[in-house]
Amino acid sequence: MRAIIHVDMDAFYASVEQRDDPSLKGKPLIVGGHAQRGVVLAASYEVRPFGVHSAMSMARALKLAPHACVVPPRFSAYAQASEQVFAIFERYTPLVEPLSLDEAFLDVTASVGLFGEPAEIALRIRRDIAADLHLPASAGIAPVKFVAKIASDLAKPDGQREIHAEETVAFLAALPLSRLWGVGPKTEAELKRAGLKTIGDVATWDVAWLEECLGSQGRHLWDLARGHDPREVVPDRAAKSVGAEDTFEEDLTGLEALRPRVHAQALRVGRRLRKAGIRGRVVQLKLKFTDFSIITRRVTLDAATDDGQVLYRAALEMLERTHNGRPMRLTGVSAQTFEVDDSNQLGLFSTAPPRSAKLNATLDRIVDRFGDKAITTADLSKSRGKDGG
Repeated sequence: MRAIIHVDMDAFYASVEQRDDPSLKGKPLIVGGHAQRGVVLAASYEVRPFGVHSAMSMARALKLAPHACVVPPRFSAYAQASEQVFAIFERYTPLVEPLSLDEAFLDVTASVGLFGEPAEIALRIRRDIAADLHLPASAGIAPVKFVAKIASDLAKPDGQREIHAEETVAFLAALPLSRLWGVGPKTEAELKRAGLKTIGDVATWDVAWLEECLGSQGRHLWDLARGHDPREVVPDRAAKSVGAEDTFEEDLTGLEALRPRVHAQALRVGRRLRKAGIRGRVVQLKLKFTDFSIITRRVTLDAATDDGQVLYRAALEMLERTHNGRPMRLTGVSAQTFEVDDSNQLGLFSTAPPRSAKLNATLDRIVDRFGDKAITTADLSKSRGKDGG
């Protein structure tokens, strides 16, 4: 029997802000953008009783909670905290599948002999996160991913819940249709017209009718409702790319606003490559526009690199060629086509490593010790000032 843990950080952006600024602790807090155009990126648990939630417009949120504290997002702080959280996950299993900056599936089936029962492992992970990072996390434990995800949602905030195999069908039965993966408003309305109201109704319904009504999705939903989810936890250790991307709190248009974002992402990718001991030969730029359309551009370098500045220059060239003034909601930089970094293995005719390698090693040590705010470039310093970071 598999043991899957879904770990989800609680109000991640807001929790980081409350940790870093003790004056915000216990107060209703909104992390978001412009009061009129922006959206809520995170809402602390103290502000949620007023009806504020993520993805809501800032204008609406401030009407519901005019007394709330509002802070602009600091994406570099969240990325750094995320890397620390995932390092804790890897203490317990190499089978970690990231879903976002603040949540992941962990397969701990083979870890039980070392660390105890799955619920004990989840508790240890949450305690490590609390002790090392001073952040709250919730966890769900189950034999399958789908159920583990629901269990962690129901355990929030700062809790955990375990669902054993024999409890799965009963656990799911009373839950609303919207809890089924793949059921959006349109599918939910269609199922309700047929008289189905809960996951238990789907589990006991005629699967042939579901397939006729919903196509292949009908069988998929029927399986999920009965607790069948064969998908494995897919770790990213053998990832085909190493990347960093951010969704902006409000749409960005000009190159002046976009350059520092892409620069920060390229530097993050460079640090991750060096940490993994690999170099990338291909650089990819990802752009998402306000209509949610996505384009990617790629370039092959003359030589593989782990230098964030080299990655940035390649990404910037692609950005400048591609940018047409359309507002953007996301940019991302990734490196692909890896080569193992063997620069530390000196051969008979080895050349000295470039000065940039020594500089990057020094910068990595500073960041590891003091955090990524300790040293930066001029454009990022200006950008952080604008963001409140």
